[in-house]
Amino acid sequence: MAPPQAGEAAGPDVDAMAHNVARLIEEGGKALAAYIKPREEGRLRAQRSDEIADVVKTLGQVLEYWLADPQRALELQTSLGRSYLDLWSAAVRRMAGENPEPVVKPDPRDKRFGDPEWSSNQFFDFLKQAYLLTTNWADHLVADAKGIDAHTRQKAEFYVRQIANAIAPSNFVLTNPELVRQTLDLNAENLVRGMHMLAEDIEAGGGELRIRQTDASKFAVGGNLALTPGKVVYQNDLMQLIQYAPTTPAVLRRPLLIVPPWINKYYILDLTADKSFIRWCVAQGLTVFCISWVNPDERLAAKSFGEYMREGVFAALEAIRRATGEEEVHALGYCVGGTLLAATLALMAARGDRRVASATFLTTQVDFTHSGDLKVFAGDEEQVRAVERLMAPQGYLEGAKMANVFNMLRSNDLFWPYIINNYLKGQAPLPFDLLYWNADATRMPAANHSFYMRNCYLENNLTRGKMCMDGTCLDLRQVTQPIYSLATREDHIAPARSVHFGCSFFGGAVRFVLSGSGHIAGVINPPDRAKYQYWTGARPKGDDLDAWLAKAKEHQGSWWPDWMSWLRKLGRDQVAARTPGAGVLRPIEDAPGSYVRVRS
Repeated sequence: MAPPQAGEAAGPDVDAMAHNVARLIEEGGKALAAYIKPREEGRLRAQRSDEIADVVKTLGQVLEYWLADPQRALELQTSLGRSYLDLWSAAVRRMAGENPEPVVKPDPRDKRFGDPEWSSNQFFDFLKQAYLLTTNWADHLVADAKGIDAHTRQKAEFYVRQIANAIAPSNFVLTNPELVRQTLDLNAENLVRGMHMLAEDIEAGGGELRIRQTDASKFAVGGNLALTPGKVVYQNDLMQLIQYAPTTPAVLRRPLLIVPPWINKYYILDLTADKSFIRWCVAQGLTVFCISWVNPDERLAAKSFGEYMREGVFAALEAIRRATGEEEVHALGYCVGGTLLAATLALMAARGDRRVASATFLTTQVDFTHSGDLKVFAGDEEQVRAVERLMAPQGYLEGAKMANVFNMLRSNDLFWPYIINNYLKGQAPLPFDLLYWNADATRMPAANHSFYMRNCYLENNLTRGKMCMDGTCLDLRQVTQPIYSLATREDHIAPARSVHFGCSFFGGAVRFVLSGSGHIAGVINPPDRAKYQYWTGARPKGDDLDAWLAKAKEHQGSWWPDWMSWLRKLGRDQVAARTPGAGVLRPIEDAPGSYVRVRS
């Protein structure tokens, strides 16, 4: 096989290469120092043992099945060996001048092998195919293992996928043709820049890698993000309540309360003027209130799910009543904010409290049977206890930990491309508002996060009627308000099947809508952009999303107008537009407020 080719570029400058290698070693020392220093000073504890132990234990259970029977073990080795022999045979034929078909091809959507040399250069083509054969074999290793429970299999599939993504030849300089060419063309200057950025990112993460996904210097909350005019009209330890300024002379009588997730900052719904769902709602004649959760520290460690209900949703409802005089509101919850809202509605139903006239859930799970790969991290008692031990010293979960989890769910999109681009190509990422928001993570109080993990992912208590609050066990069948529930087809956080199944547990009318794209893009899809599509159909009755979709009607464009039409049908009464702070509640500060500006 031919060695790697450097393309048509001139050979490297030996003196420049030697100089840059010396600089690379120097920058590598800085990166190592940034990693070691906080550990030597005791500011950062080793926290990987539980994670590594679970990986070893899980994969060990898979291997136990194959190695327990000598015949199965032989078949396992034979299948991989046969694949390698087929690849070697094709390679020999290619060296002899033939043009054999590849033994294995990557998925057409796999961007890692897009460079032409992955096919034209036999060395890189051999590496690519050997990698694909090995990872396909590893996938079958898990899929064909008999006798392991569903959760163990799900974890094994996830861990194997992460290992496979990590060892891809595209992630290393000498086995990636594009990186080889660039390194030779630039005399390793790219690696020097990359190592310098790596040191900066480890320093910024306090000894952990805080991978940069965008140019953070180009964004500021309240500067060019979260710009819809409004006022903070109420606040407590857990949240600020923002009331937005009207842009229409009249508004619908019932205000809209938005309950965003506490694991992210609310301004994903008010990113920029052209992407802002909040700004669009205001323009439709809604009086919009939005909760902005605090970025908690150790003082709020004991704040649990119940406090997020009482000091979040209930406090907001009372503040809205005082600000507008209205007893009823439309409520909207996004992701785990929707889970909180659903549980709150069940508690209100048990008490006969009807202040919420309708509920909208965006990518919200209330049942966690089909909750996807996030269950890998909270699907058994050992994992939950490991997270609780991690939170115990400081009383909260670091925002970066949750951000890393989300990134690893789509590591070939949100992790490894940035490793390659930043640290191997030495290219700083471009400004991207969505990725700035993604990196602007929030901490989570230990009590609340523990309750959420146990009652939702571990025990699935909400739809079983076993989640209890203030002495009341919550029953979603008592929630009879009209519901609009949106799922997104490519959601990796709240899978569409999970959202769809959860709709069947409510006691009232449900309009289930499936949007194209994923957890963020499928939701933040302004009508002016005419992107994606959405499907509408009958109320869900089970967990067969494919059967529902087969009978659903497809619509082009954004779901936003469909939702607004649904909302208007629930009450068209209008009143004069309400100015924030004009009522009993006086303005505290301008939107977006101070809580959202606190960074982890």
